[in-house]
Amino acid sequence: MPERLVPLGEIVATHGIEGWLKLKPHNPASPTLLSTREIFLEKDGVQTPLVLKSIKPHKNLLLVLIEGIDGINQAEKWIGAMLSIDEAGLPPLGANEYYYYQVVGLDVYDTKGTHLGKIARIWPTAGGDLYVVQGEGKEYLIPVVKEIIEKIDFDAGRVIVDPPEGLLEL
Repeated sequence: MPERLVPLGEIVATHGIEGWLKLKPHNPASPTLLSTREIFLEKDGVQTPLVLKSIKPHKNLLLVLIEGIDGINQAEKWIGAMLSIDEAGLPPLGANEYYYYQVVGLDVYDTKGTHLGKIARIWPTAGGDLYVVQGEGKEYLIPVVKEIIEKIDFDAGRVIVDPPEGLLEL
């Protein structure tokens, strides 16, 4: 088994009767699935290694066909599964780049040292990505732009932000 699996999306439905699955990707713009064949479907705590046979876009989802899933009856049992790949299979990153999964869970502080919460997920929007930060009874949407994100410190497990006035207000 791989050392670390990286979730790329969730199986949300079947498509047709031939075993196609609808995948809701975490990052629709990512080409990662186009360059891999070895995948894992995780459901109910069980990770099953499988081989990706075919993939194609469908509206804002991806349709995936997996070897051994040859009909709707076999496909239905995978609804709700997380599709992941081995971290070692990810393409290398350039300078100052990171994968979404690497920032999820990091603590977020403002420049005064106030803890705002943890990054729960990244929300890709047409205007740019937003960090969804879950704080004490509050949720913050912080634009991922160099004017606001001061520092991402993976070693310390934190992100420092300099939000403009009013951004963190309800």
